Amino acid sequence: MTRISIVRHGQTDWNLHKRIQGSTDIPLNHTGRAEAAETGVRLRERTWDAIVASPLARAEETARIIAGELGLSAPETLADITERHHGEIEGLTFSERQARFPDGVPVPGLESRQDVLDRVLPALGRIADQHQGRSVLVISHGGVIGTLLRHATDGERPRHDELIANGSVHDFVWKDGELVLTHFDATVRHIDETFTPIA
Repeated sequence: MTRISIVRHGQTDWNLHKRIQGSTDIPLNHTGRAEAAETGVRLRERTWDAIVASPLARAEETARIIAGELGLSAPETLADITERHHGEIEGLTFSERQARFPDGVPVPGLESRQDVLDRVLPALGRIADQHQGRSVLVISHGGVIGTLLRHATDGERPRHDELIANGSVHDFVWKDGELVLTHFDATVRHIDETFTPIA
């Protein structure tokens, strides 16, 4: 069994302005760097053996900041855990996306959730094989985490009022070739909140 905790990167300006990021390489902002450091401090309560990150700048910098807080070596980057590709809606707000591609209209270049699973799950399996019996931090993205949560809970989580916040930590174990959720670090959405892209 390998313990794998998946962390969502810190905030970017596109997160702040509710723009869909996907594979667009947007860096952390000042708040995002502070969130990464705060997450690192929280994670000191546990023992970690390795840290792996998506190669996108917002995840890789989050991983470097957390590694510094935990005294870990520089993070390894792994392309297969990068964010879901959102094609022609990258850079748009949700309202802009709805205007250009209303519900039911296909989005050119949008990666399906199944395609995300088909690349991310084998990558996590390789991480588990390389670190059997250990605890690994994986720094990734909201879309990836959401897809993994839906897979691990048969679609029950996240609920409509649950957000995957920047800096949140979601605990899994890899056991007998399966990814099993042990803790979902959900943030409850306030009633007056508008949709926030989680990429």
